[in-house]
Amino acid sequence: MRDQTTAKQDRPDGVNANVPWRVVDVRALPDYRLGVRFADGTEGEVDLSGLVLGPSAGIFAALRDPAIYAQASVEDGVVTWPGDLDLAPDAMYDAIRAHGRWKPA
Repeated sequence: MRDQTTAKQDRPDGVNANVPWRVVDVRALPDYRLGVRFADGTEGEVDLSGLVLGPSAGIFAALRDPAIYAQASVEDGVVTWPGDLDLAPDAMYDAIRAHGRWKPA
């Protein structure tokens, strides 16, 4: 998977505009990783490899397609993909604030 150089940003008029865990920027990175930035300036990495490639991937198995994975964007403060896929920003924020990265189970 190639590195995406274009960051996709959320508009400031979205829902949850005043909460620190609101995602404002996401970049799709190689190996099912994301670079994210939150409303308060916190930045870090999300490692989705276990979620996407694991035997219990469920709907996240769709992200195995590099073209779909590359479509990561921010909508109303949440990382989203086509097909109603999204990630909980509050859990991501807490882990990144504490450790600089988040790897969902």
